[in-house]
Amino acid sequence: MLNRMGAALCLLSAACFGAMAIFGKLAYQAGVSPGTLLLVRFSLAAALLGMVLLARQDLRREAPGPPGEPADRPAAARRRLLATAVGLGAVGYATQASLFFSALQLMDASLLSLILYTYPVLVTVAAVLLGRDRLTPGRGGPAAVRRRGRTPRVPRAALVAASCGTLLVLLGAGGVSFHPRGALLAFGAAITYTGYILVADTVVHRLPPVVLSALVMAGAAGTLGARALLTGGVDLDFRMPGWFWLACIAVVSTVLAMLTFFAGLKRTGPSTAAILSTFEPVVTTGLAALTLGESLSAVQLVGGVLVLSSVAVLQVRPARNQDRDAAGPSAPVQLAGQPWRVRR
Repeated sequence: MLNRMGAALCLLSAACFGAMAIFGKLAYQAGVSPGTLLLVRFSLAAALLGMVLLARQDLRREAPGPPGEPADRPAAARRRLLATAVGLGAVGYATQASLFFSALQLMDASLLSLILYTYPVLVTVAAVLLGRDRLTPGRGGPAAVRRRGRTPRVPRAALVAASCGTLLVLLGAGGVSFHPRGALLAFGAAITYTGYILVADTVVHRLPPVVLSALVMAGAAGTLGARALLTGGVDLDFRMPGWFWLACIAVVSTVLAMLTFFAGLKRTGPSTAAILSTFEPVVTTGLAALTLGESLSAVQLVGGVLVLSSVAVLQVRPARNQDRDAAGPSAPVQLAGQPWRVRR
């Protein structure tokens, strides 16, 4: 049975993440530069998450490692783990966010959101190429197949639907807001985020979620701070509303979004949380229409539905397998899920 509170928390998280592009557009209108936006966002988010960890010691508890790994990790292994977490932010997240907000300067938030949301499918394709998953004509269940010791299966229909949907989104972009360079930057953000997620999947189960998020934010803030020093500092000469929108990005679309997602994930399980996260681009598109006057063509809307439905299909079967295993008489089995649920 679906946990209503967990579902509500996942939807709230998706709404917070979905509002980020809108807050970014409004910050630009207030005179905030992309470099300043990114540095303030990550610095403030890292500080807030640090305060949360200071106030809630239970959130700092060590996550169990992979089977066979000692409970007390050697100091060298722990240092490598922490360095990887910081590096995820310093390299992967900082690059992805820079591409995303650079694209946001050139194109509509709604179209950018749909292009970016191809990343779950890109992660699946990359997992196939790396041998972590394998294609199958049906809706194979990754979790159940992993449990049986075979390579996970990925439904071809979902990948075809996502590819066709992305093509329709681009072909339907006939408005003046479409910018080829912006589309390339958006795809670059999706590709970079794919690499970030594949690496993060190797550490996400070995660090407490809030600790990992704080380290990633701190790493990204460090990279962007160094870049600001090398390029002449940070431009803070913008109107007061700009600070409000920056605070919204850091507090609502980063800290609150992450904390509610983790809380919802704990109550619903990974597959349900993944399906509910497809609400994110829907929120972006709706808010863009209400606040920025943006609109998508009918062809783009069809393409967006195909992309989002393909993401949901990739998770429906694992959710059913998880429910069936939970109802059975056998001992509990830890089910592995899709890695792309690491949040922005």
